[in-house]
Amino acid sequence: MTIHIDQNPPANQAPATAHPIRRSLGADWSVAALDGPVPREVRQAVIPATVPGSVHTDLLAAGLIPDPYLDDNENLLAWIGLTDWRYTKTFAWQPGGSTQTEVVFDGLDTIASIELNGHPIGETRNMHRRYRFDLRPRLKAGLNELTVTFRSPVRAADAASLHLGYRPHVNHHPYNAIRKMACSFGWDWGIDTSTSGIWRPVTLESWSVARIESVRPIATVTENAGTIDVHVEVARASDATLLVAASVAGVSATVELAAGETTALVRLELQEISLWWPRGYGEQPLYDVAVTLTRTADGAASTELDTASKRIGFRTVEFNTTPDDDGTPFTIVINGMPVFVRGANWIPDDAFPHRVNRARYLDRIEQAEFANINLIRVWGGGIFEADDFYELCDERGMLTWQDFLLACAAYAEEPPLGDEIEAEARDNVGRLASHPSLVVFNGNNENIWGHEEWNWKKRLDGKTWGGGYYYEVFPRIVAELAPQVGYTPGSPFSPGPTPENGGHTPNDPEHGTMHIWDLWNQRDYPDYREYTPRFVAEFGWQGPPTWSTMTSSIGDSPLTPESPGMLVHQKAMEGNVKLTDGLLAHYPLPNEIDAWHWAMSLNQANAISTAIEHFRSLQPHCMGSIVWQLNDCWPVTSWAAVDGYGRPKPLLYALRNAYADRLVTVQPRDGGLAVVVVNDSAEPWAGPLTVARLSDTGTVLAEHTEQVTLPARSTVTVPLPASVARSTDAATELLRADLAGVRGHWFFAEARDTRLGAPALDTRLDRVEGGYRLTVTAHTLTRDLALLIDKVDPAGTVDDMLVTLLPGESAVFTVTSAAELDLTALSAPTVLRSGNQLVRP
Repeated sequence: MTIHIDQNPPANQAPATAHPIRRSLGADWSVAALDGPVPREVRQAVIPATVPGSVHTDLLAAGLIPDPYLDDNENLLAWIGLTDWRYTKTFAWQPGGSTQTEVVFDGLDTIASIELNGHPIGETRNMHRRYRFDLRPRLKAGLNELTVTFRSPVRAADAASLHLGYRPHVNHHPYNAIRKMACSFGWDWGIDTSTSGIWRPVTLESWSVARIESVRPIATVTENAGTIDVHVEVARASDATLLVAASVAGVSATVELAAGETTALVRLELQEISLWWPRGYGEQPLYDVAVTLTRTADGAASTELDTASKRIGFRTVEFNTTPDDDGTPFTIVINGMPVFVRGANWIPDDAFPHRVNRARYLDRIEQAEFANINLIRVWGGGIFEADDFYELCDERGMLTWQDFLLACAAYAEEPPLGDEIEAEARDNVGRLASHPSLVVFNGNNENIWGHEEWNWKKRLDGKTWGGGYYYEVFPRIVAELAPQVGYTPGSPFSPGPTPENGGHTPNDPEHGTMHIWDLWNQRDYPDYREYTPRFVAEFGWQGPPTWSTMTSSIGDSPLTPESPGMLVHQKAMEGNVKLTDGLLAHYPLPNEIDAWHWAMSLNQANAISTAIEHFRSLQPHCMGSIVWQLNDCWPVTSWAAVDGYGRPKPLLYALRNAYADRLVTVQPRDGGLAVVVVNDSAEPWAGPLTVARLSDTGTVLAEHTEQVTLPARSTVTVPLPASVARSTDAATELLRADLAGVRGHWFFAEARDTRLGAPALDTRLDRVEGGYRLTVTAHTLTRDLALLIDKVDPAGTVDDMLVTLLPGESAVFTVTSAAELDLTALSAPTVLRSGNQLVRP
């Protein structure tokens, strides 16, 4: 391999081209049922199929099944996952100048056999891999028939489970026995679809001599300079001498590949670079790396064979896990700057993930930005998301944390599963390595915790469980293919030796990352304040979807929290019991469904606000909060901030407030109260902090003012004197802390135990560009005022929610809507909601 470097290449004559011919095979497929419990109307049908797609969506489009998301259709459609399916396509082909012709499947779900003209050409066992098959032995001039036959995923998982041996998991299907999206078999928020289908694009590729197999640029930073090591893999069909050229920002270099060589490393060095920063910390400059593959020939013009491009950014990532007096921190450090993670967990945005396109990714990421989120964790029971997701995160400075796809289960390490898991890891780490937004690869979700503390060891009886992946295979692959991305063996995870070697058990609050789930499952949300974690990677509280989503997906009459369709759309174990138990300390349980819906939505928002404000008040001791979860995959009662139809729940506004750059929060400290001021912005913050103890009429009963000064990225705690911090009548008093218009509140009693009156509100509606402006003035103390815009316009949005007003104060809600709305509709008591209505209905 010979290397040539040219900082300022001459303008040579362009070479002749012989690029691969890439032809989409996405059109004109059909699908038919084979073996399984198939209804009569489907058994003989040849159904038009969309690729990318799935059997469910094809049947739905053909009018042969009802919408799986509605009512109890999930159970009615369980037969689909028990059935084998065959996709068929006929395409024309004529021999040309190319010597190679291959079919490329970007995603097959999941156990599939591929045939061309009746002859086997390949088999697949993994939804998370890309496959390429040579068609030459069976391809013929004229028409060719390509078929993909999928085995029932339910039966395939059951059979694989028997072959590998039982290993613990948390589902009614052994999802850990095959390499399929785990939540396709259902989850405690997810519908059981057990899908089959060609879920990512299919391409026919014809080429000669050589083509680019993969491009993996790795950017590293040295002071103000940057180096890009461009790793290029080449597929060959000849022994010709090849040139691999790479360029970025006016710098180029070339590597010569002699006969038989298929890998090239092209190094590009830039003397000056601009660093890529997370959102809120700086800009996101990106650099386009162009790669060209050329054939050279003695005495003849060169021929350009293939091109590819990748976009990179320059940044450094470190994890600070150096033990300190309080245990072991877990701090993500970008470009030398510690970042407090204001995060949210991500699940597949649709139970049929082929329906998620770039526009939908952008919608979710913009909602995350609205909520002041700076990191999205892609959870390990889903998928490696499409390139569009990571590209958008690169462009917008949204940090990403990618789990390897092993979740809440023990996994066999022997073949064939072990080979598949390693192959998919190499495939996807290589694909994602260049994205500057990707800062964490994480070995698994809760599997180390389960092995150590969920009685798995006894049930495994000596069988492998996945430790080899987390401590050996995955870190080796990341070090090889993405050395500039951080790696953790699992979440939760305690840094240092493994538990077997004397290390701390996972989920230790004093060491590394933890998940907090006894809150919600057993304990009430004020108890979040009893934890002093170093980093919280999961915690959450349930709430229903928005009203319009709930009522459009459930047709029960009467609709109640426990009516049949509602229970189908509540997947958590004793979910409604936990909703009730978690509400009663704060508000009475309403008997009417509209009020129940509002109460549970508000309680979810308040629970998470309580948690996040507490975690942020602990920084720098605690340096991360990743709420479960940002989004949903279908209309369901869940922990999400955005429901399955993409509508924001009150929780999204709670996140916006609790994750704001500048936060003023009142917290219990040392038997009293303190105001904690958090400045997570890039600018200093200073001014008089005023804390007033008020009556519910707005009368100042006591007041304390103190000058505070906060540097950028800092926290200050201000203990309060007893005259302010102690109430004389808990039912009628509250605290308000204010610094430069940023406010925090503390109520001395739960809402149900206060003298909170029925809402007394004046409203005014003005038409503005793009919608409306609703001004609301309170005549009594009003807690958590919210405009539930989806009740009058399901497509509408509002800019604020969960506002607390003293008598005489006003709030302005800006509504974006194309609908014709009026003041009567927007100020209706079921639309303009507050906590007051739950205490004094």
